[in-house]
Amino acid sequence: MRAVAVASGLRQMGVRPPVGEYVRSVWARRAFIRTLGSAKAYARNQGSYLGQLWSVLNPLLNSIVYVVIFGVIVPTTRGVNNGIAFIVVGVFIYRFFESSVSAGANSLKGNLNLVRSVHFPRASLPVSTTLTELTTLGPALAVMCAIAWLSGLLPEMEEVPITWRLLLLPVAIGLMFVFNMGCAFLVARWVAITPDLNNVIPFVLRFVFYGSGVLFSIEHIVKYPVISHVLAYQPVAVFLNLTRSTVLDEPSIPLDWTMWVAGAVWAVLALGIGFLAFWRGEERYGRE
Repeated sequence: MRAVAVASGLRQMGVRPPVGEYVRSVWARRAFIRTLGSAKAYARNQGSYLGQLWSVLNPLLNSIVYVVIFGVIVPTTRGVNNGIAFIVVGVFIYRFFESSVSAGANSLKGNLNLVRSVHFPRASLPVSTTLTELTTLGPALAVMCAIAWLSGLLPEMEEVPITWRLLLLPVAIGLMFVFNMGCAFLVARWVAITPDLNNVIPFVLRFVFYGSGVLFSIEHIVKYPVISHVLAYQPVAVFLNLTRSTVLDEPSIPLDWTMWVAGAVWAVLALGIGFLAFWRGEERYGRE
């Protein structure tokens, strides 16, 4: 019977394919991934009155809270010419990372019926959730840039001009998208093995939030040079730096080629390690 099955082109279900074949299988389903990602982005917030507008309002309201508390009441942006724009860009971009990780962690659990009923490479799910977050980020980026530019009209805030560096913003977002996808693969695998980790992820994300310079300049706040250097080159801080260097006109955040190299390295490492880790558990998803 095995020989007949092999001769007929059939293969055993629930067996992990070679990594090269697995990559080709994921690529062959790119239309499915794109459709699934866009459908989830469209379906998000459909039950509310404002619908898709919440994709912009959520980071906007978060930014207002943080600007009032950490930009006005307890200023943490010393050494920065435009504290409002600095915080707004940080909050919007960090939300992209945070939502990608959270969605990736639930990508298998939230689609368990699909995983158990249809044969397809399970890596399609973390990819589609990250694509969903990228889709919803588009309008938010326009609002983020508009707020940054308008903040320059306020007294005591330096102007944020529109320069050629803005052309590099899609490159920075693209690198972060690749990095987020790698993180989504990792957390999806970890949560599939140990579901309790899903309760720990929000605390880890909160720690990363305060350790990545979302609300303050690491260079001007952290007193110890070694710690400052380590925090500045950890991946989320690197991508925040890249984005701010393209949108803002901050002398303390110039276009630094070492940061771009670091961003590319982090993106490739995260995607490679995350994909391989996820692939190793392919035959177990939906059975645990």
